[in-house]
Amino acid sequence: MNSATQSLNLQGGAGHVEALRDVPSEGAVRGTVVIAHPHPLFGGTMQNKVVQTLARAFVQCGWQAVRFNFRGVGASAGTYDEGRGESADMLSVIEQVAPDGPLALAGFSFGAFVTSHVVQAVSVQRSVDKLVLVGTAASRFKVAPVVPEMHERTLVIHGEQDDTVALSSVMDWARPQTLPVTVIPGVEHFFHGQLPLLKSLVVRHLQG
Repeated sequence: MNSATQSLNLQGGAGHVEALRDVPSEGAVRGTVVIAHPHPLFGGTMQNKVVQTLARAFVQCGWQAVRFNFRGVGASAGTYDEGRGESADMLSVIEQVAPDGPLALAGFSFGAFVTSHVVQAVSVQRSVDKLVLVGTAASRFKVAPVVPEMHERTLVIHGEQDDTVALSSVMDWARPQTLPVTVIPGVEHFFHGQLPLLKSLVVRHLQG
């Protein structure tokens, strides 16, 4: 992504986990964000444009950003596990790259579904400073609710014309929680042409 991108050698429940870390070029690092990518069986990887955009937003705000490939993707060992093994992968990555200190979590599409369950597991033991869920796959998977005390630290973004995950399904998930959803008019699932806007919304959330 930039000259400050580093390859990481991590381990998960299925073996090797391929990962990249993007580090701010100057200033003290505020913390670490771990970012989860879209569905492994439909071309999702840590190189996805939305995932890279999330990483850039966090790095701009002083966070080091870790992206990784779920099991069976790229050089990561194992096979697709319907979210269970993928959640375990993300927890393993967090343990290795951010065992302590400020932590943020983010995910796109299937990755947002996985992240919703990971944040529940992590929150039992430590605080999660920021949570960003984009294109949350609520129509396809059982997305975990966000605990009320996390709401002010959570940003949920969805495209009005998402043709992969209907906006209505995300609203049905968010409504019982009274969890705000930021809707970008006229935008579809992959935010084509609107990645700069997506980045600016995330930066605003992180600086708030």
